[in-house]
Amino acid sequence: MPSKTSPQRKPATTPTTTSATSATHFDPDAAATGDGLFGLDTRVEEAMLVVIPVPFDATTSYRAGTAAGPAAVLEASKQVDLEDLQYGPVWKAGFAMLPIPKEIAALSKSARRAAEPIIQAGGATPGHRAHAKAIDTVNAASERVHGYVAREADRILDRGAIPALLGGDHASPFALIAALSQRHRGMGVLQIDAHADLREEFEGFRWSHASIFHNVMTRLPGIGRLVQVGIRDFGLREREFVEKSKGRVHCFYDQQLRDRQFVGGAKGSWSAICKDIIKALPKDVYISFDIDGLMSDLCPNTGTPVPGGLSFAEVCHLLETLAKSGRRVVGFDLCEVSPGRKSSEDAGEWDANVGARVLYKLIGCTLKSHGALR
Repeated sequence: MPSKTSPQRKPATTPTTTSATSATHFDPDAAATGDGLFGLDTRVEEAMLVVIPVPFDATTSYRAGTAAGPAAVLEASKQVDLEDLQYGPVWKAGFAMLPIPKEIAALSKSARRAAEPIIQAGGATPGHRAHAKAIDTVNAASERVHGYVAREADRILDRGAIPALLGGDHASPFALIAALSQRHRGMGVLQIDAHADLREEFEGFRWSHASIFHNVMTRLPGIGRLVQVGIRDFGLREREFVEKSKGRVHCFYDQQLRDRQFVGGAKGSWSAICKDIIKALPKDVYISFDIDGLMSDLCPNTGTPVPGGLSFAEVCHLLETLAKSGRRVVGFDLCEVSPGRKSSEDAGEWDANVGARVLYKLIGCTLKSHGALR
């Protein structure tokens, strides 16, 4: 890694400039000491892709902390080298992140305080007035988050840029998916996740992180298909939801993926599996990436870690297969990265480090699918 005393990364003249002249103003091999995502200072209004940070974490049911994900990933991103083996100099296409909204971070803290007694009780008790009031408070806070995301998404889309989202818990991107589904009717969602997230509600919360794709599939008629990858934690009714969807939800369960690899042969290769996953998707694709879709040693502090999952290399190959398939990635989210408790100097740095690299791959895949990269 370049020394922190190396010359600072500086922005190119414009986010799409690749001329020799602009190269004299920017050294991608220098250490990043700037404030922007990956040490870049591309202006939001000039960026081809804009990331919406959502520091919100009210309903995470096992352990909280993902509200700190956007800030942690932003800081870790400055240690990521910018030349990518699969996508080349991704930075040249131009991307930026909006400022982390303090009002959403404050709302997250107040909503989490309201939700905590219910989470500790294992769910809202019917007829319990305090629980009912808390549920209303948390649901209202979640809807305020939806409003913020919807406004920012529409601004980005209206000027022709690509929106992405960095959470926060996995309930955060609902409004972004809704906005994109209105403009790209029939679009598919590629969900990389340990959990199905198909509960009608969880612990009484309408906008629970465990309900994001039930809400997407029942409230958003513009969604063509949901393709789930890496799922290994789910309930009976969630499995029934998949089976009764008549193919609208296609789940590649983690154990079935591994069983296919264990059998071996040409159909058991990860390359063949990735082609089958991508084949299930329509022309326009939204990627929803819950970091716990990865092996748990890559995200030990996430809200609900689960054994099993995808390796980083497997994710990279899957995303590259999508980028080369002729499909277009219209947006994405990365959620549930958590730096954990600040019990030691390096607490959570590994989670953010991995998250930042996944984010760079998601940006590369998206821009590649639009022909913006080699």
